[in-house]
Amino acid sequence: MGKFEIKKDKSGQFRFNLKAGNGQVILSSEAYTTKSACENGIESVRKNSQDDGKFERKTAKDGSPYFNLKATNGQVIGASEMYSSTSAMENGVASVKKNAPDASVDDISS
Repeated sequence: MGKFEIKKDKSGQFRFNLKAGNGQVILSSEAYTTKSACENGIESVRKNSQDDGKFERKTAKDGSPYFNLKATNGQVIGASEMYSSTSAMENGVASVKKNAPDASVDDISS
């Protein structure tokens, strides 16, 4: 079972990671100034992760495939790690689709 983990970064901003059942991070958020904005980002991932068209598949300068998950307004709400192959990246997309809707939220920001 996947989970969202909310944490505070060094500058005091809130971020979340979506982790798969094995604990691997499959999606990381941008920084949010408030916890409620971060929680709204999580809800946006839950909703948008079910639409394949919201996944923007990209290739880094070094050739590594990765993806961004975008909201309806086109804003990036989460980014993946760099993958070793396109098929590994597609497995990451599938993992986000599978884990995001029912993932619990673990708030470790305090």
